[in-house]
Formats: sequence, C-alpha cells, structure tokens
Amino acid sequence: MTTTTSTHEQAATREISRVALVTCDQIPDLDDDDRLLLAPLAARAVRAEPAVWDDPDVDWAAYDLVVLRSPWDYAPRRAEFITWTAARANLANPADVIAWNTDKRYLRDLAAAGVPGIPTDWVEPGADAWAGTATDVIVKPAIGAGSVDAGRYRLDDPAQRQAFAAHLARLTGAGRTAMVQPYLSAVDTAGETALVFLRGPDGLRFSHAATKGALLAGPDEGVDGLYREETITPRQATAAELAVAQRALSAIPGGVDRLLYARVDLIPGDDGSPLLIELELTEPSLFLGTDGGAADRLAEAIATAGRPEHR
Repeated sequence: MTTTTSTHEQAATREISRVALVTCDQIPDLDDDDRLLLAPLAARAVRAEPAVWDDPDVDWAAYDLVVLRSPWDYAPRRAEFITWTAARANLANPADVIAWNTDKRYLRDLAAAGVPGIPTDWVEPGADAWAGTATDVIVKPAIGAGSVDAGRYRLDDPAQRQAFAAHLARLTGAGRTAMVQPYLSAVDTAGETALVFLRGPDGLRFSHAATKGALLAGPDEGVDGLYREETITPRQATAAELAVAQRALSAIPGGVDRLLYARVDLIPGDDGSPLLIELELTEPSLFLGTDGGAADRLAEAIATAGRPEHR
C-alpha cells in the first residue's frame, strides 16, 4: 500500500535551512557572542545570515526562521519595532511576547503572579514628582535597553538629589514612564545572576548562568553606544535562583512552550533571597561564550525549530 504525505504535513516537518539573525545597523555583522552560533549552525546545514531589522531591502520571507539577537536600537522607536515584529512570520521569540516584554511594566504582571522582585515606583508622564523615601535609588525608563538612560542617586546628597529630579523630569517630560527602585548593595559583592534558558526536546530548559558586575556607579551621564559595557563571568546557579526563574517563566502570557530562549536576571535581596530584576525575552545577550556547550545547544534549538514537537 502506498502512503502519501500531505503538503501541510511536509511543511510542518520541514527542516530549518536558512535563518536570519536579527541585528541593527550599528553592528551589522552581529555581536561577537552571537557569531559563536555560525559554526554550529553551519555544521547542521543551516545557513545563518545577519539581517538588520529596519533594512527595507531584506527579504524576510526567504528565511525559515527569523531570530531576534541584537536589534539594540529599538527602544527609541519601539512602536515601529513592534509593528515590524508583528509582520514577521516565524519570529523567535513570538511578536506578542515581544510586545509584552519590551515595556518593563510587564514586571507588574509578574509581581501580581507572586514572582519576588525589586520594589518599584512607577513615575508616569505628567507626575509632579517621586514621593518615595529611599535614599539610594536607581532610575531607569520603562522602555529601554542596555542600561541607557539609567543612573544611581544618593538622595542624601543635595547635588545628587537635584540630578535625580532632573533625570526624572527628562524621562517623564519626553512622555516616558520612569522606574525608581532601591539600590540593592548585593550587586556590589554578588553581582547580578543571569540564568539562560534554551529550547530543548522537551521544552524550555536551563542552559547556563553568568554573573554580571555592577553597572550603575552614579548619576546618568549618557552612554557612548548602544549599551553600557558589562563584566561577565560564568557561575553556577543555586536552587533558589532556579526556583524564582521558573516562577517567572511560568507567568509569561501564552506559556513558555513557544519560546526559543529566555534570560532571567536576579539579584539577592536584603535577606539573601533572589529577586527578579528583569525577564529578558526580546534580544538578550545569552553569554554563549561563558559555557562551552551553549552555542551548540542554541544552534540545535534553531535547527530543529520547524519540527512538530518544537512548534
């Protein structure tokens, strides 16, 4: 007896052979860390190409998968970026996740779901001032990337209090929502922990972790480039950190099964328990160079993304 396979079934099981690794025009050849993907993808017969997200000459339909990697200039043009993602088929991560994750007010949803995080005051455009009482604080925009437009202020210092007020006014006066959070001193000793999760045969799974050193030493004086330079080192994740990360991932709208990657950034609170800083689902650095097998694991996730069990 002859068995036939429908066109739909063939499409559902099509192997990924050509992939766009999405970047921006400031780094058109990809970040060094993302370039670690090229060899393991080539070994799997996947042709991976850098593609600038707002380049009108890119034929996005020619790719089997479009993977967001370093479009780090999106924040000032978020509405344009969200429109672009909504028009892309086979986007990783999905466009609705990107729309949710590129405004840090998603942290409210995670807090409501019981994910432990840093206490945050949200200063909306038009607000007169911040009414909090902390004396060592972080200010950053709700829509931003790379720690651009972020700063640390010691409000018991009159000059820094004045700079703090000016920073808030600059953000809210431009129609941007500002975040004010207490500065957690553990970042100076323990640093931040970034837990990276990559898609595996049975869904999103923990891959590796890294430590990020403190970035904000004082008031915002601008950033030369797309992001503040970070000091990154490998580390082992603790059971408590993994538990908080899983709680955060479980609260993502639509679930984690659709994700190719995720990064969960944590910091110890005053009692040492891990607190969520951010849940990075859009274009996070995945610190592939800190773990010998990480690039290979992500390449495998990309190469098999078209299989039914990974859709």
